[in-house]
This record gives sequence, C-alpha cells and structure tokens, in this order.
Amino acid sequence: MRFALLNPNWTFEGSIYFGCREPHLPLEYGYSKALLEREGHVAEIIDAQLEHLNLDEVRRRLSAFRPDFTVVTTAPSYLFWRCAPPELRVPQQLVAGVRDIAGVVVGVGPHASTTPATALRKLGADVVVIGECEEILPRLAGDWSSVASIAYPEDGRPRVQGSPHAADMQDLPPLRWDAAAIARHSHHHHRFDAAPAGPGAEMETSRGCPYHCTFCAKDNFRNQFRKRPLATVLEELDGLVESGAEYVYFIDEIFLPNKDLLEAVGARGIKFGVQTRIDLWNHAMIDLLGQAGCVSIEAGIESATPEGRAWLDKRCRMSTMELAERLVYAKQRVPFVQANLIQIQHDDPVAVSEFRRYVMDHGVWANEPVPLFPYPGSPDYRRLWGAPDDRAWERAHEYYLARFTEFSDIQESRPEPLVQLERNPTHERR
Repeated sequence: MRFALLNPNWTFEGSIYFGCREPHLPLEYGYSKALLEREGHVAEIIDAQLEHLNLDEVRRRLSAFRPDFTVVTTAPSYLFWRCAPPELRVPQQLVAGVRDIAGVVVGVGPHASTTPATALRKLGADVVVIGECEEILPRLAGDWSSVASIAYPEDGRPRVQGSPHAADMQDLPPLRWDAAAIARHSHHHHRFDAAPAGPGAEMETSRGCPYHCTFCAKDNFRNQFRKRPLATVLEELDGLVESGAEYVYFIDEIFLPNKDLLEAVGARGIKFGVQTRIDLWNHAMIDLLGQAGCVSIEAGIESATPEGRAWLDKRCRMSTMELAERLVYAKQRVPFVQANLIQIQHDDPVAVSEFRRYVMDHGVWANEPVPLFPYPGSPDYRRLWGAPDDRAWERAHEYYLARFTEFSDIQESRPEPLVQLERNPTHERR
C-alpha cells in the first residue's frame, strides 16, 4: 500500500493558537514512515508547511504519488499536540481540496485522540486514529474491525474502537531525515542566544510526563512517561549532526536530568534547547546541562504562588524563592532561561509582580501570565464540564473568549469564534 503523510501548510489567522508558527519536523510522520516501510508499504512525507506548498502543489505531489491512504494531521507536529489550534479549519480545507485523489483519508492528532467522533465528522475522514499514530497506521492496511484505537463510520454512525494508543518507545527506530528537509529547516525553536548559523531540528529523548498538572492536555496522547533507548537517541542525533544541524530542540514534555544522556550529547558539540521543571534539577545537574551545550531552558513554573501551584496540582516541593534561586542559577550557566507563567485566579498579583521583577532583574525571562485555554481532555476541562462530548471544542472556545479580553502576545487581534473559523471563507487555503 502507498501512504501519503501530509502536513498542512498551516495558517493561524483569527486563532487562539499560542504555539510557535514556524515549521518543525513532523516527528510523528518520521516514525510512521519508518514503521510503514518496515511492513513493506511505500510512504512519502509531504510537508506543505516546510516546503511552502499551496493546494495546487499539494495536489500535484499527491497525483504523482498515487496514494492508497492519505494521512492528515490536526496539529503542527508532535511538539504542539498539547496546544494545537482548537479549530480544524486548515486540515478541513486540505481534506476537501484533495479528497478526489487521496484514497482513504486518515485523520491523526489531538482532536481525533480526544473527540474521535467529532474529528471524524468535521474532517470528513474515512478513519481517525485515537492516540499516538505511528504504530496504528500500518494496521489500517488490513481489516479495521480488529484494529484498536481507531474510529470510522459504520451504518451511518461513528464506530469508536478502543482507547488512546501509546507507542512502544523501545521499538521506535532512530529517525533519518532527508538532507534536503534538514537544509530547509532554518528555524531554531525557542533559541534566543544567537542567530542561526546552520539548520535546526527537533527530536525527543522521551515521551509523556510523570506529572498530571491540571492545565496539561496530554491524557489522551503522549501521556505515560517513556524513555527512548540512549543508543537510539544518539544514532538519531548523529544523523542530524551529519546533515548539518547546528541546534536541536528536544520536544520531550519534560526533559529530566540524565547524566549519561547529557555527557553523550555534550560530546557531540551541538547546541540544544529543552522544556522542563526547574525544581527537578540540582546545581550539579544544571552545571552539566550547561556544559553539554544547552542554550535554552523553558521552565514550567506556571504560578508564582504556592496556592496557585497547588491549584494546578503541580506537586512542587520548592518554595517560590527556591524556584527563583534555581532559575537564576541556571541563567548563570545557560544563555536563555524562561519561567513560563499562566493566569491563575488564586494568584496574588503583587506576588506575581515581585517574582517576575526578581528573576528578570537577574536575567531570567518571565512572561506576563497568559490565559490558558481549557483543552478538551485536560483535567481543567473535566473540572469545568466533565468528559468531552461533541461540542467540547466549541464549549471550551466560547468559555475562553467570554472570560478573557487579553490573550498571548503573539495574537495580533481578538480571536474569532471557533464556529466562524471553521466556516469563514476569508480564511480559505492559499
């Protein structure tokens, strides 16, 4: 069978989306391609965002490839499955534009994982994968009735089979990217210490997180913490270095202290960035992190008060001042350190301002607390409304727009209602 793995050329006009808008390597498609080829299938990644392909160009590529299956994702790479655009406008328009030449249309991503029947209907897909997709896609070449973690129409109604799939990280192979794709990847995600001197890339050393903070939408995908074998990680990293990558961003939900990994990465002389919890790092491990080549830390502080952190169920044992000290210590060894803050109703604004002023006076960037979208599937969503239903995305979006008047600093104007985004012809794909 022939599988086209299609990443849309994303646009974000009118969206609440607060993730990075630059192209990133579609890691889920990299794994999928490797596993499909292992099973004897033919797979091709068509990354319309990285290659700046319009709809006509995507159609030409698909027509030349002649797919039996076309896979379309609802989020711009694994890095943003936890904070994807709530609206399905871009993948909807893409599916509509290639439906006649796509073969079987497969939807993957956080929407399919959390609300599979809704994603199936909105996309007009033939089947959607619930959870992590790379191990499920090869099974679609057979009888669907025996495949867990999918949803598809049957007798006019969605048939939902199984629960979200979690991949075996011990089995996933090291990724090998086409050198041309790496050469096009000029973006260095979350890097601010220096201008790029060569290509950037993304990869993961682990997947999932052992914590269950209320704001994090990971329960239906990338949830259980799993490490990749060190040898696999290093083989993939060596391939990126050979392809000319100067910088790598580790997309791990939580990059945990690991002496063997840091020493091995440091021996390769590549710069890298991470997202982590600073309370998990002692001084010695922060020293090693800096020595290994880390130039960017995105530290999830979320709240500058113990009450706020308790509300978020962060289970943080450090005081606010201890967190501040650890951030400042890290800044002395890593060029850029950010303390991520979100808007918490329980937080004292004076305490938040004092925390921000202190760490910023010592060179740590702490953002103005931003409102957080209650993603369907997150504990925050369940705390408000219970289990997601067919209107989950609309309900969360309406709540968000009604409650907040100021949003993240990358949103140029007030976001539009989700229903309008998914129907507005002014945002048609170029």
